[in-house]
Amino acid sequence: MLRETRLLLWRALAAVMVLLGVIGIAVPVLPTVPFLLVAAWAASRGWPALEARLLAHPKYGPDIRRWRERGSVPRKAKWMSSLMMLASASLLIMSGAATWLKWAAPLFMAAVAIWLWRRPED
Repeated sequence: MLRETRLLLWRALAAVMVLLGVIGIAVPVLPTVPFLLVAAWAASRGWPALEARLLAHPKYGPDIRRWRERGSVPRKAKWMSSLMMLASASLLIMSGAATWLKWAAPLFMAAVAIWLWRRPED
């Protein structure tokens, strides 16, 4: 029973991440590949057929395999991510959000950008 529940949870996580990745194809500010990376990871634990399908995908499969093999991120993705984080931080700062959030979110985004730019490239 526990094994079946665990398997179901891994599959649910993989399915939700694929759904978010598909939404990200249509919504420019929502990234696709990071969700598919998590989907492939979750599928590897409970849905091998989905994992194989994600790895074989002609457009996103190479990105997933590259991340698994070398932890690398293409330069174009680094630039796009950084620009989106900058735009998001700018909009947040101009909004009526709480002051602590206007500081915390951009600092978090800056930390993510630093981490991202330290990843190897192709």
